[in-house]
Amino acid sequence: MSVDAGKTLAFAARAWEDSIVPRLTEYIALPAKSPMFDPDWKAHGHIDRAVALITAWCRQRAIEGLRVEVVERDGRTPLILMEAPGAGDRTVLLYGHLDKQPEMTGWEAGLGPWTPVRRGDNLYGRGAADDGYASFAALTAIEALEAQGVPHARCVLLIEACEESGSYDLPFYVDALRDRIGTPELVVCLDSGCATYDALWGTTSLRGIVNGVLTVELLTEGIHSGASGVIPSTFRIARRLLSRLEDEETGAIRPREFHVEIPPDRVEQARAVAARLGGDVLERFPLVPGARAALADPVELLLANTWRPALGITGAAGLPLPRDGGNVLRPFTALKLSLRLPPTLDARAAAARLTALLETDPPYGARVTFATEHPGGGWNAPPLSPWLAESVRAASASCFGKPAMFMGTGGSIPFMAMLGARFPKAQFLITGVLGPGSNAHGPNEFLHVPTGIKVTACVARVVADHYSAG
Repeated sequence: MSVDAGKTLAFAARAWEDSIVPRLTEYIALPAKSPMFDPDWKAHGHIDRAVALITAWCRQRAIEGLRVEVVERDGRTPLILMEAPGAGDRTVLLYGHLDKQPEMTGWEAGLGPWTPVRRGDNLYGRGAADDGYASFAALTAIEALEAQGVPHARCVLLIEACEESGSYDLPFYVDALRDRIGTPELVVCLDSGCATYDALWGTTSLRGIVNGVLTVELLTEGIHSGASGVIPSTFRIARRLLSRLEDEETGAIRPREFHVEIPPDRVEQARAVAARLGGDVLERFPLVPGARAALADPVELLLANTWRPALGITGAAGLPLPRDGGNVLRPFTALKLSLRLPPTLDARAAAARLTALLETDPPYGARVTFATEHPGGGWNAPPLSPWLAESVRAASASCFGKPAMFMGTGGSIPFMAMLGARFPKAQFLITGVLGPGSNAHGPNEFLHVPTGIKVTACVARVVADHYSAG
């Protein structure tokens, strides 16, 4: 039995408006920050409350034989494991996460990270689009199929609670639960985004990442700034060290070890996306009036965002607020570095290379340390099989009214690199609802509800087509 696109969209729309949005509203109000940003997460209980909210909703779904279990071992973050038996012995794996990024400043009046607000099509607040909606959308897609009597393969859902901290617990759980997970033929990840809200967008690559804190120490305590000219500024030393890595004029990463040759098919995809978006390549970025991007060519912008390394400074310590900045030479400067890596570069090797680059031969004999977090590997998708390419095309056409589009993304989902290595024969659909203006991780983050509805319907179509293709 084939999927009726109209019925699927109507089912998804009812579920979102009547059930999903109210639950996401409750979820947004929970400050379920990832453990990296809330080391006392267990004592605070917000992640556990998010798990309870999501599992309570999931257990009410009209899905035959659905099993919902919370797995929590060895003091690790919890994992929600769900299984919809379906028909046959083939497996589809669906993935999402429930932990959130921290608050961030700059929210508009009336909005806030833990203040859910619905304005028209947008549901504002931290975490709904990135990606608390995943559990709700995945099960609604399966439920929509069963409501129509459309068969599907066995579906396993993994919802983790430390993705924003690098998914450090997930490999343990995948190993521990490997017999229950099985060998998926199709992986659907709902933790990505879309360049427009009028089509289904598939992610074809994800950059890796090395995060770490660069600390430069020169004094045992702060001293009068009259000593400047004798005692170097730790900020200037940090700036010199960063120049080893980044060309401050262009933003290019200097060492060639952090670059890879971009595959020709990904270059062609970037050209197709640039042609599709035209002048809207920058639409999703909230530039101040008069500001411009690092590059003028939209194709080069897309490649710089998806396949070239780039450095961001995402935090600092040792720097007082301007109003508190007295005439003092500070004893240390600490900078949080976020180095995005090409999808196919070895993240662990890059972390070691970066540490050596920054710590070796420090200027003026300063004490320099670079403390890395768990490196996250990038990922480059395998070619789509004919059935999946046709399914994604048809799903986008029937649900959005426009052809599907494919592009890389500048973000990271470490789980994908791990899955790609463990299940090399699997097919992947990586998609999501983070589109123009949604501002994941930043202020005024929102979920575009109509896109959530349509992505849900598209997932239902792809899961059904997977069964038919077998």
